[in-house]
Amino acid sequence: MKQGNVILVGAGPGDPELLTLKGKKAIESADVVVYDRLVSPAILHMIPDGAERINVGKEASHHTVPQPDINEILLQKALEGKTVVRLKGGDPFLFGRGGEELEKLSEYGVPFQEIPGITSAIAVPAYGGIPVTHRDHCSSVHIITGHQRAGKPLSIPFASLVSCHGTLVFLMGVTALPQICAGLLKAGMAPDTPAAMIEKGTTPEQRTVLATVETLPAKAHEKQIKSPAIIVVGDVCQYHTRFDWFDHLPLKGQPVIVTRPKERAGTLSDRLRALGAAVTEFPCIETRLFVPCPDMEKAIEEIHSYEWLVFTSPAGVEALFAMLTRTGRDVRALGGAIKLAAIGPGTDRALQAHGLRADLVPPIYDAEHLGQALCDTHPTGRVLILRAQWGSPALTMALDRGTISYSDVACYETIYTCPQAETVRSLLPQHPLITFTSASTVRGFACALERDNFSGLTAVCIGKQTEAEAKAHGFSTLTAEKATIDALIQKTVEGALSHGTDLPAPPPAEQ
Repeated sequence: MKQGNVILVGAGPGDPELLTLKGKKAIESADVVVYDRLVSPAILHMIPDGAERINVGKEASHHTVPQPDINEILLQKALEGKTVVRLKGGDPFLFGRGGEELEKLSEYGVPFQEIPGITSAIAVPAYGGIPVTHRDHCSSVHIITGHQRAGKPLSIPFASLVSCHGTLVFLMGVTALPQICAGLLKAGMAPDTPAAMIEKGTTPEQRTVLATVETLPAKAHEKQIKSPAIIVVGDVCQYHTRFDWFDHLPLKGQPVIVTRPKERAGTLSDRLRALGAAVTEFPCIETRLFVPCPDMEKAIEEIHSYEWLVFTSPAGVEALFAMLTRTGRDVRALGGAIKLAAIGPGTDRALQAHGLRADLVPPIYDAEHLGQALCDTHPTGRVLILRAQWGSPALTMALDRGTISYSDVACYETIYTCPQAETVRSLLPQHPLITFTSASTVRGFACALERDNFSGLTAVCIGKQTEAEAKAHGFSTLTAEKATIDALIQKTVEGALSHGTDLPAPPPAEQ
């Protein structure tokens, strides 16, 4: 049996993109992941499908699993010969009790390592426009736990903290906020010293209350600030109104559901998050390659009889190359004369990943215009189409009108899946924008939620065929000007902003 080990990974303060590269690699290597309440769902999405997940869900005044039991879980799973990732919010060694967990492992000689995480003490103020140091105002920053054991008073050296004249950052101090501010005032801090409380920092739900040490408890109570939140005290807090960049993102706090297949959701989800959206990934369709695929194998053996090889999605490209690999062949099996057509730039990029490039991409990225563009080349040979089992008939109808000879080969199928359907149902009353990149994602969404009519909800669609399917299911629709991810994101921004005017352009990127 292989030797087990434990890796403590700091998941950061909430924004999944603040996870370190080393932390991501550790998660992807895990046999078991033991995680806390504050770990982002997007980070949990990185856990391998076959890995065991253990939620130990600690929160203020309530531990789903007591700390000694967590220590024991880590030990026992490692002794089973497994790679165990202990995933903790923020940094494991900053009030994260990581040291206690390693003590137990060290006692039994279990190998371990610690991968630091970006701490909320620095990142959350930064997302709130507050630099924790500034040479015009302070020369030090002090991080203090505001957590108090049940029935015991706070044990904080307020006089020493006040005399340092540095920035003070209190973690886990929501419940103790009145005592913290009272202690600072009693120790001589000026009542008008700027102070702030930031709730759910670095996430789309982030809220900031700016006040003074004297007024912060009342203002935080008025705004009903809840855990997780941090307290920042010091002159640097005054920069919030000038440096607050996060709250001005065009999709800040906007719920968006991404329905793309799991393997293709990343680009769209990441870019929407970069604009401040609260993204929920709901991959309600799955692509399954046909293995074996005799029809495709036969067609490739006869590739010399075709003039064009046509792909309607990146999945078709991957199906072809998976088949070539499986049958001991490579790109040379395609010959040198075949011409390649792709429905859009995303499919063309899938070809480029294999050292090929499309000879034809239609000006409008849909099946009908792909078929018409092929007809406009006036082919004298046959056309081979590699696509999904139930591909759009618009492509073959266009070829039929042009009397073009073709073979329409199904090399994969689209399967409807129902992951986290209850989570998505609970989001619908918030009127999220729901992005659809194909008609099949609309059908998959309806199938997963077991509903036919979605009146009152808005679908952001990548093209006319997707729009038609969404309308058939009762959605109000916004349709991208082009069938690209750039255009889809721009339309999502328009949907989130009133009247869709004065729109900040999303950063350019590939589809």
